[in-house]
Amino acid sequence: MKRHKAIMAVLLFFAVFLAVPLEMKGEAATTEMKPLIYDEAGLLNQEEYDVLNTMANQYGAERETDIIIVTTMNPDNRDVMKMTQDFYDDHGPGYDRSHGNAVILTLDMRNREVYLAGFYKAERYLDDDRLDKIRHEISPDLTNGNYGLAFQKYILSAHRYLGIRPGVNPDNILFKGWLHLAFSLGLAAIIVGKMVSNSGGRVTVNRQTYEDASTSGVLEHRDEYLHTTTTKRKIEKSSSSSSSGGGGTTSGGHSHSGSRGSF
Repeated sequence: MKRHKAIMAVLLFFAVFLAVPLEMKGEAATTEMKPLIYDEAGLLNQEEYDVLNTMANQYGAERETDIIIVTTMNPDNRDVMKMTQDFYDDHGPGYDRSHGNAVILTLDMRNREVYLAGFYKAERYLDDDRLDKIRHEISPDLTNGNYGLAFQKYILSAHRYLGIRPGVNPDNILFKGWLHLAFSLGLAAIIVGKMVSNSGGRVTVNRQTYEDASTSGVLEHRDEYLHTTTTKRKIEKSSSSSSSGGGGTTSGGHSHSGSRGSF
């Protein structure tokens, strides 16, 4: 069973890569790739690294934001949020300048924690709530050890949310393309149905056509009240222990959004 799941994860991984537009792959071959994947924990093979680094470069360029992944075994047992902040201060990532637009995912394998942070443009577009959504989406794959697939979902989701202006619910049905299609098909069906119903002329037969008013009527009517039963039920509150953390400010004075949790 585990072998079957592993095979499926690999197939899904490359299926997502194959879905990347061909023109994007062509651009990747002719432009210099930034190192955006820092796999210090050694979770990825070379092929997975190449795929993810290409995706991060291409999708990040579209949103003018560096999309970064950092994995670590955390030998010094440092706090995952502090590690992310220090990485930003020390490396100075940014699409067009040092310490610019960037979103960072840090994976602490020692404590099995993940932290996501958005800086500058990404702080506005990837606020705490949107980063929470991304983290919740990728956590099951992280738990199951499907790191490559989880990182692909992170890159694609970050790219998607960076294209939706701040303050707008990214899960709004207006942003789901398949619903546009369903709405169009439904509207077309209503129009066609209306045309078909009107094509046969006006219907003049109704209930009164066959009803004999002299013999029709209510024979008997009776309402009987039995009893009413009222019960009370306590509404349980969610007891989820999942933490979301939130944003903060680095030692270098760079504010950021954030989302933190275990996997």
